[in-house]
Amino acid sequence: MDRSSDQEVLLAAVDWLETSDAVFLVTVAQTWGSSPRRAGCLMVIHPDGQFVGSVSGGCVEDDLAQRVQRGEFDTGLPMFETYGVRSEQAQRVGLPCGGTLKLLLERIDNAEPLRQLLTRMDAGQQLSRRVCLDSGQISLHQSLPLDGLEFDTENLAKTFGPRWRLLLIGSGELSRRVAQLALTLDFAVTICDPRPEYHPQADSKWQVEGATFVTRSPRRAVLELPADRRTAILALSHTPALDDQALISALDSDAYYVGALGSKKSHQARCGRLTRHGISSEQLNRLHGPVGLDIGSRTPAEIAVAIAADLIQTRQRPDSTALQVVHA
Repeated sequence: MDRSSDQEVLLAAVDWLETSDAVFLVTVAQTWGSSPRRAGCLMVIHPDGQFVGSVSGGCVEDDLAQRVQRGEFDTGLPMFETYGVRSEQAQRVGLPCGGTLKLLLERIDNAEPLRQLLTRMDAGQQLSRRVCLDSGQISLHQSLPLDGLEFDTENLAKTFGPRWRLLLIGSGELSRRVAQLALTLDFAVTICDPRPEYHPQADSKWQVEGATFVTRSPRRAVLELPADRRTAILALSHTPALDDQALISALDSDAYYVGALGSKKSHQARCGRLTRHGISSEQLNRLHGPVGLDIGSRTPAEIAVAIAADLIQTRQRPDSTALQVVHA
């Protein structure tokens, strides 16, 4: 299965706890300046110094791993470490970007709560894992789509599970490649294709574990999401009858990204058809076409990279309504 970075960290923790007494889970709680990772990023450290995940550009990870090996964090309660403030620390470790990180470290000695979290994530649930900073008690709660990371003097709560949704129209090779990338980027992926000849079979190479395949009409698929500001919709079937149907509904929704495959010439023809269906010029300005960043891509894998990059760039823009909400 194509997994997000959070899932990879949790899986490593569970695997290591089968043979180790404890592991150390590290969460970026706060950042200042040009920090290399955002609040909520994770890593897990084995007592022998191995680690999975990232909280910086590499320097902090190495220092934390060495300190874990020395037993500096063998306490029962969660504790904080700040990197990038003290001058002697900056000389020893430093952050290449000049930023500052506040990290929460937890000593984890029981794999079962992490297994439960992974199981519910695999089921597509979005959950908040809350850490009581005074007692170290852990609890799971249902999470709203806009939750990211909440941190105050008493609790740190991080959201796990897909906080973004991606609907792909058409189940060709490009959709398969895009779906694989999107799953690793924390999207819940749905592929819609009503054409019987495109339905994946049990032994089909098209199968993308972790993605949902639906055979309803594209218009209905858009309406049933529903498409909100954390949703991206891509028309990739290259069949106007299917793509236009989805785009008409998508451009009338709150989806933060709507894109369509095709050349500049075919995009002009598409805009003409959509205009005749009542789509306004303002709505057409939201349509990314040809879809993806212009990086000279040619193969399905290269085009998928260009599309994934544009999805990320758009959701990270300061003026984007799709930005994650982080409370600090």
